[in-house]
Amino acid sequence: MKISAAAQASGLTAKTIRYYESIGLLDSHRLDNGYRDYTDRDIQSLRFLSRARSLGFSLEDCRSLLELQKNPQRASAAVKSVAEHRLAHIEEQMRDLVQMRETLVSWVAQCPGDDSAHCAILDHLSEPDRGD
Repeated sequence: MKISAAAQASGLTAKTIRYYESIGLLDSHRLDNGYRDYTDRDIQSLRFLSRARSLGFSLEDCRSLLELQKNPQRASAAVKSVAEHRLAHIEEQMRDLVQMRETLVSWVAQCPGDDSAHCAILDHLSEPDRGD
């Protein structure tokens, strides 16, 4: 199938598919006329990549996971390790988001939000960074 059909079948854009090919995540097969030709296995790999990226796996993580998926001798411990690393990163991001939220809640509460020029939010943003 051509790239437009592969894009539709995988949920990715043609531009993304071409990019994945350019960095070696996917090998494209070329027909005699130069058009890319995608097999069902290619579509499966593209869907795999789409799902992995939607979970925030890096391109290098995706490369590792694809290699592990294609290797029948793989150890599930290797797959779990990649997923655990991603999970730890998500948990760190969540802690950071909670802290950002707490800071903004505090600043918003301090701002009168009226017609006066004074705004605690702008004051706090202008302060030297104290790590909060």
